[in-house]
Amino acid sequence: MDQAISAAEANRSFSRLLREVRQGCSYVVTAHGKPVARIVPCHEADQARETARSALLRRLADQPVVDIGPWTRDDLYER
Repeated sequence: MDQAISAAEANRSFSRLLREVRQGCSYVVTAHGKPVARIVPCHEADQARETARSALLRRLADQPVVDIGPWTRDDLYER
């Protein structure tokens, strides 16, 4: 579970924050009460990225192929 921390507090105690992230903690950084960033251990970010990539590739594989016929590069731009 992510712990919320204000941007000001994260700035004041960044070294401690990094130590805790290295130990497995994760944080949601807030500005004016709204989440703006997550600080997570690298292995979690890598896992999330790989999960999203796999889901995207599965979704793309399920899409039907659409034959739109021949086209030129100029067809891609409205004039």
